[in-house]
Amino acid sequence: MDIQLKRGLLDVSVLAALRNGDSYGYKIIKDMSPYLTLSESTLYTILKRLEAADMLTVWTAEHDGRLRKYYRITDAGRRRIAEFEEDWKEMDRIYQFITREGAT
Repeated sequence: MDIQLKRGLLDVSVLAALRNGDSYGYKIIKDMSPYLTLSESTLYTILKRLEAADMLTVWTAEHDGRLRKYYRITDAGRRRIAEFEEDWKEMDRIYQFITREGAT
């Protein structure tokens, strides 16, 4: 798969994991695991990139005596998901053209 395409898909996937509520790294990986495999190092690279793009916010809170980073999607992150959904419709039309029956 094209590296830029995969990067974009993973970014939107992480945003989608945060769409329904704040979360932290391990839980994001766990929530995504039925759909794709994502290493911790890849996830944290994505989270930093999304934070730099103002698509999520980050804060720390104590949990069981340790500090844990939590992530929250922003309005810009929600807009990115909506843009992806529109882009996907176009990709699906292209896919349908490429894979149509009787193509010569």
